[in-house]
Amino acid sequence: MARLLAAGDMGLLPVCNAEGRLEGVGTDRGIAVKAVVKGKDPSTTTVGELADQEEVVTIGADDSVEEAIETMKRHQVRRLPAIDGHKLVSMVSQADVARSIPAGRVGELVGAISGG
Repeated sequence: MARLLAAGDMGLLPVCNAEGRLEGVGTDRGIAVKAVVKGKDPSTTTVGELADQEEVVTIGADDSVEEAIETMKRHQVRRLPAIDGHKLVSMVSQADVARSIPAGRVGELVGAISGG
């Protein structure tokens, strides 16, 4: 998982089942906390062991940018899996949203998501 995150310059990797249903997310922080700090062997530790499988905050594929902003603010997350029904169709990041809103709102967005 760490190689995939690094190769894609990502901080979050969706974990889906064979049908494409989102089952959790793996993060760079999860690797650090759940594997490195605990001394787990990276050659035998599975993605499933590291993935956060609690309720994952998502948005609908047809939701508006405003809805994405409000969801990010409310849950203080920088990345949102976008789902269509139960199937993962894309990921929306804080940077994606920032590129689609007026420059004057970007600072507000970043501050709200970062808890500032």
